[in-house]
Amino acid sequence: MTVMTAEQIEHFLDEVFPQRMGRIESVGEMRATMRLTVGYEHLRPGPRVSGPTMMGFADVALYVAILAQIGPEAMAVTSDLNCHFLRAASGEHDIVAHAKLIKLGRRLAVGEVQIFSASDDTKPVAHITASYALPDNPTGQPPR
Repeated sequence: MTVMTAEQIEHFLDEVFPQRMGRIESVGEMRATMRLTVGYEHLRPGPRVSGPTMMGFADVALYVAILAQIGPEAMAVTSDLNCHFLRAASGEHDIVAHAKLIKLGRRLAVGEVQIFSASDDTKPVAHITASYALPDNPTGQPPR
């Protein structure tokens, strides 16, 4: 069960993480979908979407999926991120991230993100796995 809506998360992020990339399209049980309008600052020669852009975007998408489950927590932080670039993402189209939580415990969240070019939602351009360290929960109960 989600405890925050996409709109609530956007407002929270405006306060604590205003420099983030992308906008939230949806959140649900253990998942989030985000879209990034690709601009000049996201490109490498080609023009292709840069690797750092895709990694950072995936990181935000997974953070959004976590926030939807645990509520407004600024100090849920990335502890590990691994990215596989599968093919080039054209700089002429938005990119879309589909984040899914695999494990959500009291102290650790683990998830994966697939990034697609908006021009082709059948073949991912990148696959990212990441883990987040969650702050102490004084109740001792899992966040869900």
